[in-house]
Order: sequence, then C-alpha cells, then structure tokens
Amino acid sequence: MAETLEEPDYETVRMYSGFEIRKYVRSVEARVQRSGEGATGDSTAFRRVAGYIFGANQTGARYAMTAPVSRWSDDDGAWLSFHMPVAHPLEELPSPNDSGIELGEKVERVVAVVTFGGRTTPSRLRKKEQQLRHDVEQAGYTVNGPLVLAVYDNPWTTLPFKRRNELHLELQFDG
Repeated sequence: MAETLEEPDYETVRMYSGFEIRKYVRSVEARVQRSGEGATGDSTAFRRVAGYIFGANQTGARYAMTAPVSRWSDDDGAWLSFHMPVAHPLEELPSPNDSGIELGEKVERVVAVVTFGGRTTPSRLRKKEQQLRHDVEQAGYTVNGPLVLAVYDNPWTTLPFKRRNELHLELQFDG
C-alpha cells in the first residue's frame, strides 16, 4: 500500500476542458538551486533538500516527505523545492546545515494547472507547456511567473503510466 503524502492546500476556482484554475494557500518550501538541467541536476538537488528534511539541519529535526517535488527556472537560476508540512511554520523551522538550501514562504497564489501521467521528457514538457499557455491565453488570463513542473511520484520507482505530474503557471488574478 502506497503512503499518502501531504500536498499543499488549494481550492479549485474554475475548470476548463484542458486545465483548471486553483487558488493555493500560503505555504512554506525548502528549495535549492539545481546545478544543471536534467536528471543529474535534479537528483543532486533532490538529495540536498531531502537531507534537510531527514535531519541535516541545526536541530537534527526530521520532517515527513511531502508532494509534489517542484522544479522551475527563473532569472535567478534553476530550482527544486519540497513544500514543508503545514504543521511547521517558517519561524519554527531550523536552519539547514547546507547553506545553499533556502527556506521561504510562498504567498497565496492563483495557478493554471494541467495534470498528466507518464514521463516528463523535455519534448513532452514543451508540448504540454505550449498547450497550457495557449489555453490560458484563450481563456483571457495573464501569466505572472515561471512554468513549474510538479512531480507527485518517484520517477525511478513508479511505473510511468501510474505517475502524476502537473504543470503550473501562476496567474495575475483579481477574483
């Protein structure tokens, strides 16, 4: 039996045929810059953030694994993050032993989301991104942030057809 992992809380604002609009509540994340694109950069970044939640921090505190593992690129570089369990507010989290890991609060936000299974190859992600951006534009929304890949299952142990992945685009949203 698979364990159930905590996921960030959200409310579905609106459903469209190819995507949905979600409003996410404030959350805390542990993130690190990826040292490169692809599996090697993701694997190294994952191990670093996993080290933090498994005790590589000032107090040796351990935290439950959560989902998704998110990755994105912005003007500051390529990133990978875990959302922290909601029971642990930012001000109560110990500092990481790894100075490259950042703890930060993600503000409430509105996001366009497309959910899909299978592998997350670069060509497949490009096609999904193009379709999502087109659908969001056609629906009259304005994108207000980088594309985020949210991976809910372990890509090394979960059969491809059972994987749950999402692409997220933060939106400018007035209600």
